[in-house]
Amino acid sequence: MDNNQPIIVKRVKKTAAGHHGGAWKIAFADFATAMMAFFLVMWLMSVATPEQKKLISGYFKDPIGFSESASPFVIDLGGSPTPAPDRTLNQQVDDQTEGEEVEIEPAQPDPAQAEGMAEELERERLELLLQELQNKVEENPQLQRFKDQILFEITQDGLRIQIIDAENRPMFASGSAHLQPYFEDILLALSDTIKAVPNKISISGHTDAKPFAGDGEFGNWELSANRANAARRTLIAGGYDEAQVARVVGYASSALFDRDDPLNPVNRRIDIVVLTKKAQRAIEGEQDGAVDAEADGATAPDVPQPPAAEPAEPDEVRERLNIFEDGLLQFDQPSE
Repeated sequence: MDNNQPIIVKRVKKTAAGHHGGAWKIAFADFATAMMAFFLVMWLMSVATPEQKKLISGYFKDPIGFSESASPFVIDLGGSPTPAPDRTLNQQVDDQTEGEEVEIEPAQPDPAQAEGMAEELERERLELLLQELQNKVEENPQLQRFKDQILFEITQDGLRIQIIDAENRPMFASGSAHLQPYFEDILLALSDTIKAVPNKISISGHTDAKPFAGDGEFGNWELSANRANAARRTLIAGGYDEAQVARVVGYASSALFDRDDPLNPVNRRIDIVVLTKKAQRAIEGEQDGAVDAEADGATAPDVPQPPAAEPAEPDEVRERLNIFEDGLLQFDQPSE
């Protein structure tokens, strides 16, 4: 018997790649949401007032207490927080909290620790000033010629700047307080950097051990003091604030730079010390326990200050300093 049933052939068409899925749709949705949030932020920043921007910035810096009116708690339910009686192991606290509120006083800063931190910050500031002065000496061709006569060091009292005599290049005329022109230029150049810090300065003059020849009414003590004062006048003429000078003193030969050779020219020098606050208080004779207004953040009373002197050119400074030529300094056999 013939089989007349049809033969069905099923052909499967293979594709080049499989199904990718829908992950890209989720990624695109996240990207679209982020872009919408970004444009909303940009729009809000463009329409917000400066006060609103300040409040927003304060919130992100300190979300809990960014303003005085803000609550110190995430959820402000009123009243004062107290520990639950059944959740504390401190029986004393449990007894105190029953029927009364416990006031917690804010922790007081340790005075010794605060003073130590202030001294550390001040030392860092003086070290930065030292680096700035050294860079100025290296970069200034006029100062670079005298870099062997300009010495810097950090001491217990502050940053000390020593300008010393050289054998063939003295700072002052022999036996007088009349500054040599190049020494004036050194002081004027250094004053621009020194006055950038709020610390006061101390200026001292030194001589070698050679006795000053004369009638005994004028000697190395007077000479060293006059030379220190001449350096002070030069700094003031260069624009330094006179109120920032804490002390001007002459040491004669009592503090020699080279003790092995008392007649060495390096013993004739001018010291400028940028004082620390502790050294400044010691010089100004403040009593123990006196509070430093700047260290404690207190506001000093408004006292009218004289206007700062305008910086003068070196030639003008020399002309102005000629009026201080002291006739008492002229002797037949002067000392260096």
